[in-house]
Amino acid sequence: MSEDPKLSMSIDIENLTKTYDNFAALDDVSLSIKSGEFLSLLGSSGSGKTTLLMALAGFVRPDAGSIRFGGREMIFEPPHKRDVGMMFQSYALFPHMNVFQNVAYPLKLRGYSRADIRQRVEQALATVELDHLIERGITEMSGGQRQRIALARAIVFEPKILLMDEPLSALDKRLRETMQLELRRLHERLGMTVVYVTHDQREALTMSDRIAVMSKGRIRQVDTPINLYERPSNRFVAEFVGESSCLPVTLQDGQVQFQGRPLRASSATAGLKNPSLVVRPEKLQFVTADASDCNLLHGHVTDVIFQGESQLVQIDLGEGMAVAIRRPTRSSASDRLPTRGEAVVLGLHLQDTLVVGDEQ
Repeated sequence: MSEDPKLSMSIDIENLTKTYDNFAALDDVSLSIKSGEFLSLLGSSGSGKTTLLMALAGFVRPDAGSIRFGGREMIFEPPHKRDVGMMFQSYALFPHMNVFQNVAYPLKLRGYSRADIRQRVEQALATVELDHLIERGITEMSGGQRQRIALARAIVFEPKILLMDEPLSALDKRLRETMQLELRRLHERLGMTVVYVTHDQREALTMSDRIAVMSKGRIRQVDTPINLYERPSNRFVAEFVGESSCLPVTLQDGQVQFQGRPLRASSATAGLKNPSLVVRPEKLQFVTADASDCNLLHGHVTDVIFQGESQLVQIDLGEGMAVAIRRPTRSSASDRLPTRGEAVVLGLHLQDTLVVGDEQ
């Protein structure tokens, strides 16, 4: 397979709209994807992510808007003329064909010669490390092997854009995590532009250059994984990406207050609608009541939950609010966790004190 990064292509989406009866599957979506970028569309069922991917593939015709590949308008181009690789959740392999025949299928449709087909299929299967199984039947393959075969078929004709619709969702947890890393390494080698649909936030954080979080047919935020996690732009993204508690705060004369106490925030708070303090379990620490280098939250322990490599301590802050603090599972006495019913003080450092609001 070619590893020339010039074999990728940019994607520009402008004001894309798609409505089914009274339901807006896509609501004025605009997004630019750089050439060679791995971008994930992240959202729950019904968020619009798969509709957007199918519009890129040509299987869904938008009601309005523009889709350009490398500056060329694609709205009216049929799927077979868009020259994109496509990998589906079901893999869509032909059970009556062997591995070679499945991977060769898109090349035959494009009229490649027999010798060229053999060479390209062998290269594609070598890329996914399955060239030794080239004559095997599909029904003899494991789930992970079928996933690799589907990937080989998607890249065998060297498309500049690869579209992937939850391709790992059918795999067990361990294999899914292994394949996430393999897909990331493969993308780095081949350099093609990838648009990847997933509902799994950890998967998106692991694999992506950037992530577009979608809900109700709209994009709520587009950013790098670390910025999306550390600096969500609104409450929806803060709650959707990672574990978090969003606690209501008030703004008075430019000062943030929580439960009547002033709170030092690291983010701008002016003009926020329904402001909330974002609290993630790994950002909290147990401190003494006189700690001065962080914001303090007071509460009592309601539960301690063992989760293998970590323990989750749930804490009631009063007024119907609660948070959790996560700590690694350890055995030394100095790392003793508080017990149920115990009063505790939690510290949240200034750089971790993020206040967000609802979308305007």
